[in-house]
Amino acid sequence: MKKIKDVLKLRYIVNLSYPKIAVATGVAKSTASDYCQRFEIIRYTIDEFLKLDEDKIYKLLFPEKRLKSPTQNRPLPDMNYISKELCKRGVTFILLWQEYKEQHPDGYGLSQFKEHYYRHKKKLNPSMRQTHIAGEKMFVDYSGLTVPVVDIKTGVISKSQIFVSVLGSSGYTFVHATPSQKQEDFIKSHVLAYEFYEGVPKIMVPDNLKSAVIYNNKKGIRINESYAELARHYNCAIEPARPRKPQDKAKAEQGVQAIQRWILAVFRNRTFFSVDEINQAISPLLDLYNNKVMKRLNKSRTELFLENEKQHLSVLPANRFIYKEYKIATVNIDYHVELLKCFYSVPYKYLKEKVEIKYSTTLVEIYYKSKLIATHPRLHKDHESSTLKEHMPLAHQYYDEKINPQRLLNWATSIGESSHEFVQQRLDKAEYPVKVYKSVIAILSLAKIYGKIELNLTLEYALCINAISVKSIKSILSKKLYLTPANNITNPVLNKHKNIRGKNYYK
Repeated sequence: MKKIKDVLKLRYIVNLSYPKIAVATGVAKSTASDYCQRFEIIRYTIDEFLKLDEDKIYKLLFPEKRLKSPTQNRPLPDMNYISKELCKRGVTFILLWQEYKEQHPDGYGLSQFKEHYYRHKKKLNPSMRQTHIAGEKMFVDYSGLTVPVVDIKTGVISKSQIFVSVLGSSGYTFVHATPSQKQEDFIKSHVLAYEFYEGVPKIMVPDNLKSAVIYNNKKGIRINESYAELARHYNCAIEPARPRKPQDKAKAEQGVQAIQRWILAVFRNRTFFSVDEINQAISPLLDLYNNKVMKRLNKSRTELFLENEKQHLSVLPANRFIYKEYKIATVNIDYHVELLKCFYSVPYKYLKEKVEIKYSTTLVEIYYKSKLIATHPRLHKDHESSTLKEHMPLAHQYYDEKINPQRLLNWATSIGESSHEFVQQRLDKAEYPVKVYKSVIAILSLAKIYGKIELNLTLEYALCINAISVKSIKSILSKKLYLTPANNITNPVLNKHKNIRGKNYYK
């Protein structure tokens, strides 16, 4: 469903063509066209449509519920394999076609087999000069050269990474130093680049680093979810360069080479003690580089950007993108989901359902089929819980109203000081206080059977030996172990053994 929404947004909000949508989303051109034709039949605006529930979207787009035909899509031959095999002596089309039909009996006939190969052959190694449309593409890459950073306390030297982005038409360049190429740093550099350009291009062209692309091969393209969310926030597409095809991002390659010469080379004899210090040093040199007049065009990159490209960039969203990470989780029987050893509640009707968790350093959002069902502040202490009352079943809400920590503490105080201390410790150490209510009530109720004095003495004894279960408390009461001082408990059998030296031996 995310793919369908991305296709519709790129078509009707960003106004991209079907080939570009296909590259950006990994959806075939024909499929993207089919989605759009189905949408145009429905009388909804794109903004109204995207706010609908996923189930309703599916029913509106696919009312007929067609069954997939097993022969609908015939498997294509492996063109690279055919090209390689035809170079070998004695190998013919008929032999390769027969091998193909053995693997795929429902495959193409000989004539179509040849036709597909010749079409593929025409596309091999095309020679063309790339023409970049203003405001369309932003090429991004990291410099192979890094800048050393010295830790002023330890003297340890680390390498800061240099992010470079270049606009396709004007060549206007942005440079940013980061501690690493990890996803959070990679996305932060993009956000700063958009703010530097004061606008957003329609397409981002990254390299195939893991922070951007999970895989890019003949099976298709899978974009990292956090990077895809960045593109959704700024209403742009991601079109990764082909693996080992630097010509797909020639602008970035040229930009990286240029900033290595005009900026990084200037730092060769300079010592930096933080990444922020590097970025401060980069800023004036970057302005000089962008303002440098290019002989071929007799204009600077800044002039080309202001004259031809800036007005074609999309407007920045009102809110800055906040980096979030993602996790798929199953709702537990106690209507909570676990995230990094902390627990967050969801409405109890989603028990055992799979949900998507989006979380930042301050906020946790929980989604079911792209619908926001719960929001919590981010917890950082292990085993903490965040529970909203409206997520609880009615029976639990009533229980929570009638039984609360203060009522339990008041009850314990009426029994004795040790009882109060025992209950207070149980509540403080509990991962989730409601979970200990039942056992605390069962223990305090023993005062009705054994009396308040006996129970208070028992809980004093239990505090000394760290006994907390109902079973242990009942055992102490029934055996009257509370009459024996807990700090003088000894084992007479062991004390009489001949190998026990006793405390006097060590004086």
